Amino acid sequence: MSIATAEMIDLVFDLRGEALSATYPFALWAELVRHVPQLAESEQVGVLPLRVVENNGVMLLPKRSKLILRLPASLMNAAACLTGAQLDVSSHILSLGEAKPRALQPYPTLHAQLAAGADDEMKFVQAVHAHFAALEISANMICGKRRTLTDGRQSISGYSLVVHDLKPEASILLQCVGMGEGRRFGCGIFMPYKVITDLE
Repeated sequence: MSIATAEMIDLVFDLRGEALSATYPFALWAELVRHVPQLAESEQVGVLPLRVVENNGVMLLPKRSKLILRLPASLMNAAACLTGAQLDVSSHILSLGEAKPRALQPYPTLHAQLAAGADDEMKFVQAVHAHFAALEISANMICGKRRTLTDGRQSISGYSLVVHDLKPEASILLQCVGMGEGRRFGCGIFMPYKVITDLE
């Protein structure tokens, strides 16, 4: 897989809002594309999972929440037009602040909340190893709980995944490439992770 890692960045927006439904990733992506249709033209564009606090099935947004888009630098100016946008995410309003680009940093341990893959855990792990081999990435991994993201019309299933003992170049590459389908819904996107034992 050929991706120019130097051309991938995180675009970080301040975010104001109160709550979201558990199925928010699908509606959030639809709103982002409604405002910036160019986002849908690249399969490399991803939306990092929001940091939320779950309370009785409702996802509460902390005051310092951020919306982070991982995308090719060539799309930065188009995506920056989201500054000041009001997003209607299934009747929950999110207000975006100024866009700030952030270079990807190498972390030895990365975490994906949901990496899409086979229902069978052994087959999933085999697919992860094959993916890493194709990327020439050498690392250790811990497969967490099986998860499903659905809004009743579409669904993505897989496992949470922690990858550790990554070399700097491999860490950057894995953050750029990710794993599996659903990047636009926060799936298969790797983020810094500090505690290996907590896969929740």
